[in-house]
Amino acid sequence: MSGTEPPVLVRREGPVVHVTLNRPARRNAIGGGMGEALDELIAGLRGDSQARIVVLRGAGGHFCAGLDLTEMAQGTPEERLAAQLARNRRIGARFQELSELPQVVIAAIEGAAHAGGLGFVCCADIAFASAEARFSAPETRRGLVAAQILPWVARRIGRPNATRMVLEANVVDSATALRWGLVHEVGADRAGLDALVAQSVALILEGAPGALAETKGLLAALGPLAPESYAEMGAEAFARTGSSPEAAEGIAAFKEKRKPSWAA
Repeated sequence: MSGTEPPVLVRREGPVVHVTLNRPARRNAIGGGMGEALDELIAGLRGDSQARIVVLRGAGGHFCAGLDLTEMAQGTPEERLAAQLARNRRIGARFQELSELPQVVIAAIEGAAHAGGLGFVCCADIAFASAEARFSAPETRRGLVAAQILPWVARRIGRPNATRMVLEANVVDSATALRWGLVHEVGADRAGLDALVAQSVALILEGAPGALAETKGLLAALGPLAPESYAEMGAEAFARTGSSPEAAEGIAAFKEKRKPSWAA
């Protein structure tokens, strides 16, 4: 990928909007303007009456590896705390806004769907994976917390499985993801994944656009994702941990491909 290629690619195919997270060299980690590009896209889709389905993928064989830890805020502890708090609020709002789109959102997962990538999976309406897809909430191993994604993961797979996922921070394979309800179906390979997406798209397009949007509204009205105070609490918790000595050690260990001091 050249340095001038955008971090999010958008292709229209009639009423279907294909969105590709496009930082393959970083396993499509959220950074390099990707978040801002997604925010602009989501804002435009809210009023797009011609778009009926959004298919979200990652380039280069991976879905999304979460936040790009090489771009964590620098500066004094106070500056880092303020920058991370603002970023975390935006990340939480982005998941909510993606979920609230009138279009049906389908996540098509290959490779890594970690941390924030897992959040995208769980706030999508429908999720399909290829057999080699892997899912993880690794934040605690980096000295961080899975704050913004936690409500979405808990809603998708239930609190017991979510609890295990965020505390063990282990990698979950596609068979386990299917058993837990994290994804709806698994294809044997990329071709199988594409076939699942195509089948779902065809079925959804049989539904009336207005009725589908109203149905999504009714699903959301079944109950709040989390208590009203959670979004700010989660943003503050991630900002605190992200500015901590644990995070400094955890992120350094991740970059150096070693275990952090507490796991040695």
